[in-house]
Amino acid sequence: MRARGPRGFTLVELLIVVGIMGMLLALSLAAVGGARGTARATGCTSNLRQLGRALALYMDANRECIPRRGQGTQVLSRIDRQCDWFNCLLAELGGPAYWELAAQGKTPREGDEHVLICPEASDPGARYFLPYGMNMYLSPWIRPEPHKLYELPNPATQAFMADSSGPYSATYPCDKPYSVVPRHRGRASVLFLDSHVQGYEGAYLGCGTADPKRPDVRWETESGGVNWVPGS
Repeated sequence: MRARGPRGFTLVELLIVVGIMGMLLALSLAAVGGARGTARATGCTSNLRQLGRALALYMDANRECIPRRGQGTQVLSRIDRQCDWFNCLLAELGGPAYWELAAQGKTPREGDEHVLICPEASDPGARYFLPYGMNMYLSPWIRPEPHKLYELPNPATQAFMADSSGPYSATYPCDKPYSVVPRHRGRASVLFLDSHVQGYEGAYLGCGTADPKRPDVRWETESGGVNWVPGS
């Protein structure tokens, strides 16, 4: 009798193998993408923690005064005021203020490893790019003096800074282009006045809609004196 030669794969078997290989490749790519996303979120948290340390140093050196927020609802164009957060906090970290970087043509941009640049942020092409924004309600320029830490009832729940769109220096959850942005897989990072950082689902914060006034994440200051009101 003639010996039977080795049997080849049938078309169905080949399709099954190809399908399994495709599934494994998709799972592998998803795992790599997830790891990269986690690394970028971790980098964002690290940036905000550094800014939190700078905030603590600034308040300690300035009788508990909180830095100014900058221009608020307007796209950032004025960067020469020393007590705006993007200038004074960089100085507390030992580097040049933002206005100095701009004068040298060295303002950090998308993809730069810099404390002001969230690794997940995309530059929309504005003149200045600040993917972190200070709480719109804190230390507005309409207020004769900046807010002071002792004026605020609970620093542990008072938001100081969060992920934002980039062209603005201030933010809060709303339906405007300066809203807090949940760019970390639907989550946004928030830095509080006591310097701790925490991530929240965008829907929980009201990103793109309105501030739901959560007791654990407060944007309005509830302080006396002149305070900024949205739309004013």
